[in-house]
Amino acid sequence: MERRNVSFPNTFVLLGFSEFPWLERPLSAVVLVSYLLTLVGNSSIILLSLVDPRLQTPMYFFLDNLSLLDLSVTCAIVPQLLAKLWGPDETIAAWGCIIQAYVFSWAACTECILLAMMAIDRYVAICRPLQYTLIMRPWVCVQMAAVSWSSRLANALLQTTLTLQLPLCGHHTLDHFFCEVPVLIKLACGDTSANELILAIGAIPFSGVAPLLVVISYTLICRAVLKLPSFEGRLKALSTCSSHLLVVTMYFGPAIYVYLQPPENHTQAKFMSFFYCVITPVLNPLIYTLRNKDVKMAWKRILQSQ
Repeated sequence: MERRNVSFPNTFVLLGFSEFPWLERPLSAVVLVSYLLTLVGNSSIILLSLVDPRLQTPMYFFLDNLSLLDLSVTCAIVPQLLAKLWGPDETIAAWGCIIQAYVFSWAACTECILLAMMAIDRYVAICRPLQYTLIMRPWVCVQMAAVSWSSRLANALLQTTLTLQLPLCGHHTLDHFFCEVPVLIKLACGDTSANELILAIGAIPFSGVAPLLVVISYTLICRAVLKLPSFEGRLKALSTCSSHLLVVTMYFGPAIYVYLQPPENHTQAKFMSFFYCVITPVLNPLIYTLRNKDVKMAWKRILQSQ
């Protein structure tokens, strides 16, 4: 069948999980519950940090930024996924597709840098405890967050713009449940080497530098913890990093696993994207709050004041 060059369409067709029709009903329930928990959990963390002075620390400042990222991805992708799972309409408007591609590209890479900044914060807290308040001043934290948010801004805009200018072939069907730049590039008829090169170069700071900063920070943390004289001291020091370390493992671990898989394995990549877009935003607030005494005490103070 001849591949015909066409302009950018008004709508795209998202196949979603249509190859697993038996899975769509239970999946819709999981998505709905996760969506509601994500909105409540991440919004609660932000509100608690605003109203409780005890939570206005560098760690919770970065956690607020992480919650904002999770809310951005969730609100951009999950409502469309729910509509697809609940109804027969599989299309998405072109403007909605563009927004999804841009927000996901921006937020996913911003989270990489933000997790590295949080690792640096934990390093200062463990290895430089007496200088912590001096080093992690509010303005320094704002600058670190600004670097995280702005690091991918121009690159994501460039990738999305170049993708929109690609000559598309006769079909506009995406084998995915949301619009993502690499999936859109696959629809192109012409040469996509420039787009793929920009994708690869743009991913270096996020897939290489950010994990390296995390590894270096935790290597120095482990060295400092092992020098502590008491077992209780070592345990207490490690407990302050456990939540962040779990989130880092949960974020970078699956990404590395997918990277090692053959590129033809579209189904596995789709389910991994589902994990990042639907499950991770639910787990992040749970990981940081369930074992956190400060958050529990903040909720207790708010409830008692009513």
